[in-house]
Amino acid sequence: MTTTFPDVTISTDRLVLRPFEEEDVTALAEMMNDEQVTAWTPAPHPYTRADAHAWATDRSHAERTTGRGIVLAVTEFLTHRLVGSVHLRDTDWRTRTTEIRYVTAPWARGEGYASESVLAVARWLFREQQFARLELRTAADNTAAQQVAQKIGCISEGVLRNAWTVRTQSADGSWADTRTDLIVWSLVPEDLDDEDADAFDEVHGAYDTYDSHEARQARAGHPAHAVTADRHRPVTR
Repeated sequence: MTTTFPDVTISTDRLVLRPFEEEDVTALAEMMNDEQVTAWTPAPHPYTRADAHAWATDRSHAERTTGRGIVLAVTEFLTHRLVGSVHLRDTDWRTRTTEIRYVTAPWARGEGYASESVLAVARWLFREQQFARLELRTAADNTAAQQVAQKIGCISEGVLRNAWTVRTQSADGSWADTRTDLIVWSLVPEDLDDEDADAFDEVHGAYDTYDSHEARQARAGHPAHAVTADRHRPVTR
């Protein structure tokens, strides 16, 4: 039985989702130090350049090679600028289920990039990897994340009470952890076979192509990544 995802690149009309590279370190550090990312994610704060380098060159790749999931950098097709990241995690290979988390850079918000990238990964997961369920968990007050879940057709299944911590910022600029509920959302293959998915395609472009990352790197003249296992995860709810 397959227990790892392929090293893949996914393309839409506007985006390219690919493994992180060393060239992403500066943009990744900037993105992860945004106040919204600090508030809603368990990522280290402050998020240092060393954190970004370890994630981009090592730890994100270990998510795939160890079978835990896969991490993809989301970039603009035309500019190659880092839009965000998508992370499949806690993958159960027997039941073919996994959880998705994502981060969007502050400059890229409001463009529909989050829903476009998450939907592209969902299509690839269901159509090419034969998965049966994708789960998304959002903090109770994270309305932006909830809007993304609704936009791509997720079904709200219930609430996990007091199941997560978020950070809140005080007047002096310091951050403190606060308990919160989690809303559980799910997406299954048949959820994508409706008119809403077709309408989304017309606006944002359908999941288009996927390719071996090694093949893409070879065409670009870049060497493959060295990978070691680690459980550091800069991801969002």
